[in-house]
This record gives sequence, C-alpha cells and structure tokens, in this order.
Amino acid sequence: MNIPAWYSQLIKPSWAPPSWLFGPVWTFLYVLIAISFGKVFLMAWKKEIALMVALPFLLNLIFNFAFTPLQFVLKSNLLAALDILLVLGTLIWAMLAIYPYARWIAYIQVPYLLWVLFATILQLTITYLNLN
Repeated sequence: MNIPAWYSQLIKPSWAPPSWLFGPVWTFLYVLIAISFGKVFLMAWKKEIALMVALPFLLNLIFNFAFTPLQFVLKSNLLAALDILLVLGTLIWAMLAIYPYARWIAYIQVPYLLWVLFATILQLTITYLNLN
C-alpha cells in the first residue's frame, strides 16, 4: 500500500499545504491536546467536573484518531469528510463545555480549532474535487 502515492494523485485545491507540513503541525497540536485533554480527564476522574463535560473530549479523540485510517487505509474521502465534521463539532462542544470550569483549557484549544477549521474546509474541498 503506497499511501503517499494515492494521496498525491488526488485533485487538491491550489491552496492545499504541502504534505510535509501536516506532521509538524499535528505534533505541536498533539502536545496541546495531551496537556489539556489529560487535565480534563484528570478533573473528571477526581469528580471536579461531570463526566458529561469530559464526554466531548473523549469523542473528539476517537474521531480524531479515526481520520487517518478512514482517509489513508480505507481511502475514503467521503468518510474522512464526515469524520472531520465530527472532529470539528466535538471540539466546539468540548470548548464550550469546559469553559465555565477551566477557561485556559478552552483557550489552549484555539490553535487546534483553527487547524481543524482549515482541515475541514480542505477535506470537504478534496472530497468534492474527487467525486467519481
């Protein structure tokens, strides 16, 4: 399976970033996610927040981790597009849910939110451009 070859053959918009940029961006974002989501799960475990406040963070991780297999293993632009919408939705939900309890956790999600907004537009565009 040659994932880069398959992805490189997709029609992409002229404004799509180079493939090498995704690794460094996600590395930075995963550090922020590990710190902030870890704090949320610790707060839920210590019963400082309700489990329902932590739920969108858990769902966001599940949807986030599902994206790569959907896009690159199943090679499904449509499923990846649906998934990235779920990532975006659960991220917004998570930010709103945690804000009353720990505003810094909501604020630290801003770079993640900006990237996911961009990635959502990119994925939806790629999906549209490659409809068969």
